[in-house]
Amino acid sequence: MAPSSEELHFLVVPLAAQGHIIPMVDVARLLAARGSRVTIVTTPVNAARNRAAVDGARKAGLAVELLELPLPSAQLGLPEGIEAVDQLNGQPPEISIGLFKAIWTMAGPLEEYLRALPRLPDCLVADLCNPWTAPVCERLGIPRLVMHCPSAYFQLAVHRLNEHGVYDGGVEDYDPTPIEVPGFPVRAFGSKTTMRGFFQYPGVEQEHLEALHAEATADGLLFNSFRAIEADFLDAYAAALGKTTWAVGPTALVNNNTTTAAAAASSSSILSWLDARPPDSVLYVSFGSISLLSAKQLAKLADGLEASGRPFVWAIKEEKADAAVRSQLDEEGGFEARVKDRGLLVRGWAPQVAILSHPAVGGFLTHCGWNSTLEALSHGVPALTWPTNADQFCSEQVIVDVLDVGVRSGVKIPALYVPPEAEGVQVESGDVERAIVELMDGGPEGAARRARARKIAVQAKAAMEEGGTSHSDLTDMIRHVSELSRKRRLQLETADATCEEATRGADNAAAVPVHLLSQAN
Repeated sequence: MAPSSEELHFLVVPLAAQGHIIPMVDVARLLAARGSRVTIVTTPVNAARNRAAVDGARKAGLAVELLELPLPSAQLGLPEGIEAVDQLNGQPPEISIGLFKAIWTMAGPLEEYLRALPRLPDCLVADLCNPWTAPVCERLGIPRLVMHCPSAYFQLAVHRLNEHGVYDGGVEDYDPTPIEVPGFPVRAFGSKTTMRGFFQYPGVEQEHLEALHAEATADGLLFNSFRAIEADFLDAYAAALGKTTWAVGPTALVNNNTTTAAAAASSSSILSWLDARPPDSVLYVSFGSISLLSAKQLAKLADGLEASGRPFVWAIKEEKADAAVRSQLDEEGGFEARVKDRGLLVRGWAPQVAILSHPAVGGFLTHCGWNSTLEALSHGVPALTWPTNADQFCSEQVIVDVLDVGVRSGVKIPALYVPPEAEGVQVESGDVERAIVELMDGGPEGAARRARARKIAVQAKAAMEEGGTSHSDLTDMIRHVSELSRKRRLQLETADATCEEATRGADNAAAVPVHLLSQAN
């Protein structure tokens, strides 16, 4: 009989970036809630950042643990403590490439750990950006799944462009030439700059080839998505790669319950502030853990928020704000003082899910990271889209063009490629004001947009419930892994039996002449 889910042990290996670690920790919780044991593999800095989430899972009775593998930072010229992608802001390109080279060296310690186990894991779930796990699994015979943390829309778009030779000859640093994505389920346009894979940059060409190979040789693919919003893209991607593909999200709906006392106090004050506002009246503003706006663009955003007259909560990552920004937003005669009656600035951590789920919040100005996109969709909140890099421009297309639950800010290219003379400004304050007014519109158009968003939220919750599409996909994935594990064990048992029989045969063959010789004597 195939092993039950209670007997399964999964290793989950996310990319060292919060936008990837968070959904993969959520997947670990989902697997553990089905009775499996899960080990999350990461570095010491990332383990410390996410220990509260893992401890929360353990307190809930889930068998989830952390495995810390060191990075050889000093040997590879990395600054001490740089172990995550969001720590690369302001670092030169060679440090970014160095971080990925360091991550690749985790293969050795991981294999050493696995070989020391009394029983190998039943499956390793690796982020697409961790293809270095593939040779380890191949050598040890461990089934391996690849997890995609961006949207299926993005992965399919990049695949189609690759397939049609758009990236042949390499990817230039900046190429805004418009391209229609060939063979796509909907009509979609982008460019090499706004639709490029994570390793399609100079200096990581080998890593890109390894990522493609690791995906092509995987035993299946996971997506943090759900079929109500991405069925066509999921099916097309599965067909294109010839791989079984499961959508197990939105993982944002996994209840983490991991807030510290300080965070809980901050959350309480924010929610009290929201309690005093009418339904659907507040705009929530956040650009995630990596995205950066220039000081000039932040000033335009602040001016637009002020001119819109709408109440807002703005989560500002203090460590990312330079002195000029802090000076402009401080309480002494600055922006914060002028909007104090209707604007709340949150410095540092903000309880994003709690904010988005509050009845007073009627819009979300977002960088369109896929996690934030799913959180907005899961709570029925329309979005004002402001992508800054990577897959975010595809997320914007999902929000605005596919689902019709968003309004564009007007950003055209990644922030990195804005000409120096523009000083980082892509959206003027007047455009910010107009987009906010349109998004927060209380008339028929705004009401229709909110109704569409709320319908998607119902579908998201239904997907995660028993009998829902994502719940069923996770069930099928566990069954698939159980079957792979059963086959592997049978092969090992057969190989052991064959080896033992061969050894016995050799011993017997050697014993016969001795016996006959003794008889003759």
